Amino acid sequence: MEGMKHFVFVDAACFGEWPWFKVRIPLQAAGHLITTIDMGTRALNAKSFDDIYPLSNFMEPLLKFLASLNADDKVILVGHSYGGISIALAMEKFPQKVSVGVFVSAFMPTYKSSPGALIEEYLNRTPLESLMDCRLKFDNGVDTIQSSICFGPEYMKAKVFKNCTESIVEIANQKVRTTKFCKEDISKDSPLTKERYGSIDRIYVMCGDDEVIEPEFQREMIENDPPKEVFTIRGADHMPMLSKVEELSKILEDIAYKY
Repeated sequence: MEGMKHFVFVDAACFGEWPWFKVRIPLQAAGHLITTIDMGTRALNAKSFDDIYPLSNFMEPLLKFLASLNADDKVILVGHSYGGISIALAMEKFPQKVSVGVFVSAFMPTYKSSPGALIEEYLNRTPLESLMDCRLKFDNGVDTIQSSICFGPEYMKAKVFKNCTESIVEIANQKVRTTKFCKEDISKDSPLTKERYGSIDRIYVMCGDDEVIEPEFQREMIENDPPKEVFTIRGADHMPMLSKVEELSKILEDIAYKY
């Protein structure tokens, strides 16, 4: 179909690909091809929690998929939250396969420093008490920053899914999983380069009512390494694909038309 683009959605911390189910509908209706990548956080994935660590194992589903594409195929990579780290590393590995990277209220690293530095900055600036009932693990002692997290029910209701329906929050409680940050791998010398990752257009979608990655932190990432375009969804919580479906879908359709 003329004008058809291939969207590849990458999951975020603590969830598989299920949050994208509402966005799939309008994009598929518009004729676009949709692929969602399970990075190993869902129960349906055969890998155990320990198996999806280190980073090379965690990234395997996405890199394997991109490697399987034909030489002339290009995709629009969409990463949400921690998924921004995943798509950045994939853009570095397969720059020829990616037409544009879309960061939806996501961590957007720069090639000037390691992705781990960005995660550490975020965690250091996030008071533990603000994480409410989240379950945290500290591999290197309680005086260090956390190595993994599993969102708690109260935290999800109050912050992650704050503008979503009760039925969505109920699904989230059933789907939530523990996610490791793989800090040891992504804290090494930056695996991102100007020639590869830096050569691909990036789009940032800001969520104005996000209490997980707050707007101030989103703006700092944008200012540190400005993307090609910035879209803002006012009133969007951390999960715009569920709370602002129409607005996010329209932005993604606009991106497909432009890129």
